[in-house]
Amino acid sequence: MPPERPAQPERFFFVHMQKTGGVSLYLRMQREFGEQGVYPDASDGDPVAVSPQLMLPVLLERWAARRDQIRVVTGHFPLCATDLLGADFRTFTILRDPVERTLSYLRHHRVRTPEDRERPLEEIYQEGGNFRHFIENHMVKMLSLRAEEMRPTAMMTIVDFDRGRLESAKTALEGMDAFGLQRDLEEFSRTLESRFGWRLGAPVRENATEAVDVPASFRRRIAEDNGLDMELYEHAVGLLGR
Repeated sequence: MPPERPAQPERFFFVHMQKTGGVSLYLRMQREFGEQGVYPDASDGDPVAVSPQLMLPVLLERWAARRDQIRVVTGHFPLCATDLLGADFRTFTILRDPVERTLSYLRHHRVRTPEDRERPLEEIYQEGGNFRHFIENHMVKMLSLRAEEMRPTAMMTIVDFDRGRLESAKTALEGMDAFGLQRDLEEFSRTLESRFGWRLGAPVRENATEAVDVPASFRRRIAEDNGLDMELYEHAVGLLGR
């Protein structure tokens, strides 16, 4: 008889939707798996110069080099990135109200971009690069994108949205091992501990920005521009309510 192949460790893939509390969860997962057990770690490259949390070629290169160490893949990679890694993963994600997610992204952009610190959020929002890369139906894109569509900067891939993408995203969400809401992040953390047998430790608040007042008309505009994300979020809330 041929020798039995050694059992593979259980691996996880976290679809990190931008501005949903994922950095805080990333730090807590390091408590469970150690820094080397969670991709990316310091060895995978500088977050600005190399962007291992964003660049698909870096993920593939570092996965080939470190797959025996990595237990959880995180980063701003669509769910379809699992198709390129040649391993079985348990998958999970966090969703956030699309209006609040967008406002958080805009505040974060303003903090991280010195030349934009005094610009109104609405002005930053309407720039095509910001909107199409980082805002437009971001959660639907992250769950519906296909591997052959991904650009090297995976989550920045620009797609045309239709009802088919929404349905694909809903189906993908329903097929994940776990998902939760940013507004109930601690409850979701307890779900992960119970379902996966993890020990995440005390809550962490990281990479957060303070809310600012914006006109109701701007909130309505965001909701209208991201109608598919609004429907996906409502679907998620309904599924969890059951």
